[in-house]
Amino acid sequence: MRDSGLSQAIEAAGGFGALARALGIAQPSVSSWSRVPADRVAAVESATGVPRTALRPDLFAAMAPETAPSDIDPLDHARAEEYALLAHLLLQPPQSATLARLAGLRGDATPIGMAHLDLAAAAEIPPAAAQSEHFALFIGLGRGELLPYGSYYLTGFLHERPLARLREDLARLGIARSDRVHEPEDHIAILCEIMSGLAARRFGNDAAAEQRFFERHLQPWAGRFFADLEGATSAKF
Repeated sequence: MRDSGLSQAIEAAGGFGALARALGIAQPSVSSWSRVPADRVAAVESATGVPRTALRPDLFAAMAPETAPSDIDPLDHARAEEYALLAHLLLQPPQSATLARLAGLRGDATPIGMAHLDLAAAAEIPPAAAQSEHFALFIGLGRGELLPYGSYYLTGFLHERPLARLREDLARLGIARSDRVHEPEDHIAILCEIMSGLAARRFGNDAAAEQRFFERHLQPWAGRFFADLEGATSAKF
């Protein structure tokens, strides 16, 4: 039996097939779900607009109105949403439903507002071109143009000490990787997803913990990664 969160997502997407296409997976995979898998929550939320608190309240109950901390600043919430968007776009190729939603973004004269306007314009790219770009950047034949991992940027190798330090800090925060996630935790998209949770106080953390995590695990290398992404030959979207 499907739970209510999955049912909402299927209805919002327009059926099993439409949801599967938006996620870039086979329809039988979606048909076999009884609830949205933990590693698909961000993608389903982005594709359908159904919030993660409705999709998986067992994982994101801390964001529900009755349990959300009362002192969360609206700017913290907005930052959490920006991180979640980055996580989604960096982890998997954007589907047509995602691009359509991004094309509707509005902005203002602030730096983040202008970035939203640029993103809306870039989202006019054909879905097939955006998906091919994502493959060339992050997967490739053998490897992608970029290796979006903290260990690689900090040591020149994968699965090195920076990843071990990250796992130690995640354990202290009570955060564990889903069995369905195959990327190491120092992938930039996973770090953005964690930052989203920290900004929204989903892990029972305070602002100091969020700042420490950023300073330890993103600040030393994420700026260089995004500069490389901006200058990558495959990067259009």
